[in-house]
Amino acid sequence: MNLVIFFVNMNIITIILTGFALAMDAFAVSVTKGMMLKNLTKKMAIKIALFFGVFQAAMPLIGWLLGISFQGYIQAIDHWIALILLSILGGKMIYEFYENRKEAKEEKNEAANEASTTLEEERVREEELSNKELTTLAIATSIDALAVGISFAFLNVNIVSSSTIIGIITFIVCFIGVIAGKKIGGLFKDYAELVGGIILILIGINIFNEHTGILTHLLQSIFK
Repeated sequence: MNLVIFFVNMNIITIILTGFALAMDAFAVSVTKGMMLKNLTKKMAIKIALFFGVFQAAMPLIGWLLGISFQGYIQAIDHWIALILLSILGGKMIYEFYENRKEAKEEKNEAANEASTTLEEERVREEELSNKELTTLAIATSIDALAVGISFAFLNVNIVSSSTIIGIITFIVCFIGVIAGKKIGGLFKDYAELVGGIILILIGINIFNEHTGILTHLLQSIFK
């Protein structure tokens, strides 16, 4: 009986550790998002964390349902999907940073209209919390969870409770990340979007390198 409890506890610990490991990319993106938000509220932070938490919980379940037949295929392309999605989003943020700076310089020569400025701020605020962008970010950072879900299909794991634990951990970690990002963002001010774009691209490159080891081998060969 004690032996059974021991193995059950070890299984829970493993799931919790897996949850934290899977949440790290989403945490980094949450920090970036928190940096960019100009008027962060608790409701916004909850929304962002909820997106990441829900997708991080859903992906293992989907992976588990896919099962063994698609394991090799998904493992072969998951890093490419994450790299492409995060690079596109990161590049978009960097592009918008320079475009916004260009527009800001042009607007200095024009009379500022208070009403239009207010509307513009609301538009920017909506864009920053775009459901489409949050969904894309959530998918990009939960690709690994899909592969983990496939591995769960071969183990004696309760997929519902495991996915729930992973989702809850991600939600908490990302909520903390958004709040932390807001505090850090004040240090970068107008450069938050540029820094955020660079971070997203680096996350994508890191995920790619973790799966292929190409950059690691390249650096090792250079610094031998």
